[in-house]
Amino acid sequence: MTKNTLLSNFSIGDLQLKNRMVMAPMTRNRAGEGNVPTELMAEYYRQRSGAGLIITEASQISPQGMGYPATPGIHSKEQVEGWKLVTNAIHEKGGKVFIQLWHVGRISHSDFHNGQLPVAPSAIKASGQAFTYEGLKDFEMPRALELKEIKSIVEDYKLAAKNAKEAGFDGIEIHAANGYLIDQFLTDKTNHRNDEYGGSVENRARFLFEVMDAVCEVWPSNRVGVRLSPSGLFNDMGDSDPRSLFAFVIEKLNAYNLAYLHLIEPLMPIDEHPHLVQDVAAEFGKLYNGVRMVNGGFTKDSGNKAIERNIAELVSFGVQYLANPDLEKRFELNAELNFPNQDTFYGGNEVGYTDYPSMK
Repeated sequence: MTKNTLLSNFSIGDLQLKNRMVMAPMTRNRAGEGNVPTELMAEYYRQRSGAGLIITEASQISPQGMGYPATPGIHSKEQVEGWKLVTNAIHEKGGKVFIQLWHVGRISHSDFHNGQLPVAPSAIKASGQAFTYEGLKDFEMPRALELKEIKSIVEDYKLAAKNAKEAGFDGIEIHAANGYLIDQFLTDKTNHRNDEYGGSVENRARFLFEVMDAVCEVWPSNRVGVRLSPSGLFNDMGDSDPRSLFAFVIEKLNAYNLAYLHLIEPLMPIDEHPHLVQDVAAEFGKLYNGVRMVNGGFTKDSGNKAIERNIAELVSFGVQYLANPDLEKRFELNAELNFPNQDTFYGGNEVGYTDYPSMK
């Protein structure tokens, strides 16, 4: 019988976690005016404070980093004050929380930027559509970033890291996955630059590591996590040699003594892409010397097995935590899980957000 290893406590650096279950970052599109976190958001996270660690929904580091309606930011004083509602609510329940720092790059629309085009490493349009306040609209051709602008975005990450500390977070996660700006720099499908940020793997990874160095001037590295999607196709992504690319990135991350490396299993079918890695945790996790967190359709049983197989120390759960505020208790008691209502995942009010019942 599989042990319930998920419920054992764990430490990342000096941070004590009451279990190995992590609430994964999930965009819910319920921020208030000015992209400010609300009391409703604080209640949502408070309800889920039984997780060993909560990673918040992705939060833009600047107005330029925004790409979806009603997503929270971490770049204004008002947003910092709003996030204090969230961190206080979680800490009052004995929970721990990291904020995920985000810049969407080309996965945006001029509607969010006063008519200005989204930015990207290269002027390469993504297939698909953006979610705007007026509904779905085709992605636009982004504007390639100039060198001085890249340096400015690195500073935006640093300021966001400072704001996260002021807001009371326990740490930060750098979102370098799922086709957003850092991922766009990493992969050769989206990065065709011919300067120091393009071409070789080392150059394409430069932006990520400049961001890492900047935020580690604010936070000790053992309070910084990084999220990667080595086999991700979401947001029209891909790389010609992901094994070499992400092996380089992960081996370089070994020098940082991070809180964790957060690896996402493929979210979409990759059978037609034989160069992609099917079992990301097993293949890439063995390259990393620190704490490994895995994500991507894990259940209680498969999460426990991932820990027992020594391919992960922590497991993050998305939709299951969305629908079950007391997921860790349900796992402990083998209780039935609530059914998630996909119609209420994004936007709206408390329905499908804070009204999922806990066990009596």
